[in-house]
Amino acid sequence: MIPMVDLKGELEFLREPILKAITEVLDSGEYILGPRGRLLEKQVAEYVGAAYGIGVANGTDALYLALKALNIGPGDEVITTPFTFFATAEAIAEAGATPVFADIEEDTYNINPVEIIKKITPKTKAIIVVHLYGQTAKMDEIMEIADQYNLKVVEDACQAIGTEYHGKRAGAIGDIGCFSFFPSKNLGAYGDAGMMVTSDSDLYNKILALRNHGSHIRYVHSTIGVNSRLDEFQAAILLVKLKYLDIFLHKRKEIAKRYTLELRNLAEKTPTIFDSREHTFHQYCIELEKRDEAAAYLTKYGIASAIYYPIPLHLQEAFKDLNYQEGDFPVSEKAARRVLALPIYPAMTFEIQNQIISALKAYFNPN
Repeated sequence: MIPMVDLKGELEFLREPILKAITEVLDSGEYILGPRGRLLEKQVAEYVGAAYGIGVANGTDALYLALKALNIGPGDEVITTPFTFFATAEAIAEAGATPVFADIEEDTYNINPVEIIKKITPKTKAIIVVHLYGQTAKMDEIMEIADQYNLKVVEDACQAIGTEYHGKRAGAIGDIGCFSFFPSKNLGAYGDAGMMVTSDSDLYNKILALRNHGSHIRYVHSTIGVNSRLDEFQAAILLVKLKYLDIFLHKRKEIAKRYTLELRNLAEKTPTIFDSREHTFHQYCIELEKRDEAAAYLTKYGIASAIYYPIPLHLQEAFKDLNYQEGDFPVSEKAARRVLALPIYPAMTFEIQNQIISALKAYFNPN
């Protein structure tokens, strides 16, 4: 089976330095909030162009803590996209606020700034922007809207570390940037891990306490926080992998370029790339009218595929109390019916990609 992501192949490439890093953590006796975590925070912040980094347990916690640090809670509304992983809106609900959805751009699947404006009310306090699949949203327009309406901007850059937008990297454009280091991400740990970045010193100090039971000083608690700390093992692994991130992103873009060259006249839609909006291809997605049929065909020939995401958030059972209906966000609903993600990972060889392309060509042209 050709997998969506080949983590074993990546490990073989990095096995020696990663085992060395893990052994050093074991020998150090420091496992939580130690020097490797601090070094990773510094290096990730520098990499994306922010002043501060804060390691947390996972990307979902990063989104939740961002909202808590911005004093967003009951009675507040946060605008976001309905076409994203559940955690984006889940964090809003966990903070006690109300998710308000705005439809997406048809060409990039990212939140549409024109639709954001339509959803702003006196209760709106923030926008969570998702850079979906590794492509940035229209951040200039979104930041202008935020300035005009005095809103905070949280970047869900969990799929977009290293992605550039007009010379800036995703996560360092809004008030707070959130990253996931889930194993399948472009920079993945070997377990759950996450990171937050900001250039606001007040927010930085507030998040430091929030992630550690509301405490800056041991047994002294200034606020109610959570336990969301990045452990030293994951930090050590990520420090090794961060050195290779730009190389891996380049490889993803080369694989995506070949997919597009071979499939653009077969699939109904291949990814749209803009000169001013980079795409680092956490996922490579095509659109097909008979998406499920194509996925079944690939499975038959031992090729994995995936659907990100089959049910838009406004139609999820968990958000039924928001009273959205089918048809409220037609662009998101159309994408959910048609999008299919193909395998993509840095260790993918030309031969493996050729098998995938050949299978798709056979599907489109059975004779």
